[in-house]
Amino acid sequence: MIESAAIIGLGLIGGSLARDLAAKGVRVFAGGRDEAAVRAAAEQGIARPLTWNEPVDVVVLAVPVVAARELLRELVGRMEGVRLITDVGSTKRSIVDAAEQMGIGDRFVGSHPLAGDHRSGWDASRTGLFEGARVYLSPTRSTEADALELARELWTMIGAVPEVMEAAEHDRRLAWASHLPQAASTALARALAEAGIARSDLGCGGRDVTRVAGSSPEMWADILADNADEVLPALDALELELRALRRAVASGDRDLLRQLLASGRNWHGEQP
Repeated sequence: MIESAAIIGLGLIGGSLARDLAAKGVRVFAGGRDEAAVRAAAEQGIARPLTWNEPVDVVVLAVPVVAARELLRELVGRMEGVRLITDVGSTKRSIVDAAEQMGIGDRFVGSHPLAGDHRSGWDASRTGLFEGARVYLSPTRSTEADALELARELWTMIGAVPEVMEAAEHDRRLAWASHLPQAASTALARALAEAGIARSDLGCGGRDVTRVAGSSPEMWADILADNADEVLPALDALELELRALRRAVASGDRDLLRQLLASGRNWHGEQP
């Protein structure tokens, strides 16, 4: 049973987690560089400032992927007695390996809640963000069963649906399912900007495709760099498809255009 949790980083994910856990009666302690967010959480009765003077069951690193590794190194000596240490980053191999190297692999489980938004910060956080959301759990080679069970409890108690996935498989799959769409949206936004097309000029479809281009550049630069070896093949595949589409448009081959467009629609129709 989770009675207390320390959340470091009160952005969209960390702030929403703090709100949901507090609503479930968990004692929440909050820390991080955004002092205004920590004050706001305290003033709203959601979390007390983290001082490390009180024991906690769970520590959640709700910071960007590179910062999470650095923070883990800073805090490793303070987390004696913590039953579960986790993060919320979009890549898992580097943080899982770091936890093993620091000797806390037995208590570490990487987490990745699929509940993001192009908005960020404490003001974007809200209760219910994780309701029905999938959360990938990536244990280390030495994660103890109790720690993994506690990770499941952490997310299920706020309505999320945990799924255990090995870190390398997570990073391969998310390179296609998450990181490639972000990169494609960003590239499209840049092309539109170069052509002098404003977002307000777009229809519903254009706004849908470019929505995630409004995500945090700092966060996504870290993610794409951290998972580069898996993202590059996905970008190569997208580039091949764009070239095929370009050739079909340039040649005026309507049959080929219909085939390409139909294959995309067929994939879309197969999705739940």
